[in-house]
Amino acid sequence: MLAPDLRSALGKISTATLTTVLLKKGIRRAWMQGPKPMASGYGRVVGEAFTLRFVPAREDLATPESWASPRSTRGAIEDMPQGVVAVADAMGVAAAGIFGDILVARMKKRGVAGLVTDGVMRDLAGVLAVGLPTWAVGAAAPPSVAGLTFVGWQEPIGCGGVAVFPGDVIVADDDGAVVIPHALVAEVTKLATEQERFEIWAVAEVEKGVALPGLYPPNEATRARYEAESKRE
Repeated sequence: MLAPDLRSALGKISTATLTTVLLKKGIRRAWMQGPKPMASGYGRVVGEAFTLRFVPAREDLATPESWASPRSTRGAIEDMPQGVVAVADAMGVAAAGIFGDILVARMKKRGVAGLVTDGVMRDLAGVLAVGLPTWAVGAAAPPSVAGLTFVGWQEPIGCGGVAVFPGDVIVADDDGAVVIPHALVAEVTKLATEQERFEIWAVAEVEKGVALPGLYPPNEATRARYEAESKRE
């Protein structure tokens, strides 16, 4: 489980900062292309990834009867621990809604922190009324079986062009959703926290009239001045 101190720290770090820090660590594919907040005011959501995977619809499997199968989205939701972010690989399919208001309401009841998918939602008005922070590509009326087959959960997936493994950490805000590899969470959190501190200081310097060259990114003189002023605080 994600340590409370890391969850708290990540809740104060923007996805923009995280993508920059991850890029410096060699991770170029961290921001999911497509998912966007379905409503304003979610704030920042942080949690370990609980993955769900869909494949193209196959007529003998993608049926309304499949919703009652133990291997179904319903079964997956009942396996979700409190505090996770559900991440659903819908392959970018935009003509079949993978979740509606009832399923999302159950996620919220179980304490799920949020939902991210490169697919679409259905019953959008109901989903928004539930209030579970949701990042998706959009909305569509048809159910999931109109275009997708659900095949499993808690296995590696691709979502929005990014590889997501169970236990990776998801941070989502107004700029979208970012994946932090599990093994890098502590280091990235530390580096990103320091990056945010520096950027707050740099903004103040810009407001004083300081030119950008040598300030952002900082040269040695700027870095030394920043560190000296930080020690006096």
